[in-house]
Amino acid sequence: MPTPVQFPNVTAVAKANVYFGGKVVSHSLLFPDGSKKTLGLIYPGRYHFGTEKAELMEIVDGTCSVTLDGAEAVTTYTAGQEFRIPAKSGFHIEVAEGLCQYICSFLD
Repeated sequence: MPTPVQFPNVTAVAKANVYFGGKVVSHSLLFPDGSKKTLGLIYPGRYHFGTEKAELMEIVDGTCSVTLDGAEAVTTYTAGQEFRIPAKSGFHIEVAEGLCQYICSFLD
């Protein structure tokens, strides 16, 4: 399935989620069915995120390298690709240059 380019009938939360001193920024989208996504961008650097719920990360633009917690493999993702993170775990994400833009879906 192609990466979405717009989301109709959602509530956008104006206040940004800001991490790592502004190096990772996202905005939350709330859907009528109660689900939530964030749209964000990542500046160059290496960051670690923990997860409560399982997540689906869809890369909209740019490139990132990802290592899931407990794994040694580093996988590179580019626009149009996606990866999943299990609930109650985490991942390292690294952007070498430019910006990486993403959609994060919180899964049940």
